Amino acid sequence: MDAIFKALNDAARREILDSLRKRDGQTLSDLEPQFDMTRFGVMKHLAVLEEAKLITTKKVGRFKHHYLNALPLQEVIDRWIEPLLAKPVAQGILDLKQQLEGAAKMTDKPDFRMETYIRCTQDALWDALTDPEKQAHYHFMADRITREGNTVTYHTPAGVMLICTETHQEPKTLISSTFEPKWEGPDMAKSRYDYLIAPQGDFCMLAVEHYDIPEGQQGVAEGWSRMFAGLKTFLETGQPAKFGYGG
Repeated sequence: MDAIFKALNDAARREILDSLRKRDGQTLSDLEPQFDMTRFGVMKHLAVLEEAKLITTKKVGRFKHHYLNALPLQEVIDRWIEPLLAKPVAQGILDLKQQLEGAAKMTDKPDFRMETYIRCTQDALWDALTDPEKQAHYHFMADRITREGNTVTYHTPAGVMLICTETHQEPKTLISSTFEPKWEGPDMAKSRYDYLIAPQGDFCMLAVEHYDIPEGQQGVAEGWSRMFAGLKTFLETGQPAKFGYGG
């Protein structure tokens, strides 16, 4: 927690986080012109933010992309404020490049990346991600989830909201899937995502990398936030947890 407050106790670092909130995945070269400081100065601020787990990174070729990672802030808020009033996101630093080289799409830059750190076994996490009955306990909107082969359909009282077809699996480590939203009608553009899993002793690291997000669908980031919050709570407490939209 001290690292978080140290990282936030600087206007330049707060501005870097604001910039990443507006446009995730920026490189050092993208960020440098936005600030009245040297390239080395920006690098030092990024290192502090990464150490505090307020940003996460993904290296694609020669470039290192930076993503806002807000779960540590959520944990600070949860210490004093009712958790359901906040927006849980993800935490931890997850670098699976060496473990998944050749399996995940390491040559692609995701439009969105989020990570969390869950106290559970790798088997339990895999089951929670692939068993539709378990998924229904933590998905923030779907009240019923069905699976036919490698296709998973998410249902709400209003109808089908999402169809995901798994295109590749590496058991307990990687799931690649299409993402076909239906909540605004049948003609919404498709995209794709990866789940990346890595056991860490008594914990598991989980990341989602979402690619090719169409214009107008950037709001899926909040959906991932709510789903990851529910998944983490479900696995750590054994109780259903659905962080749906209020109102």
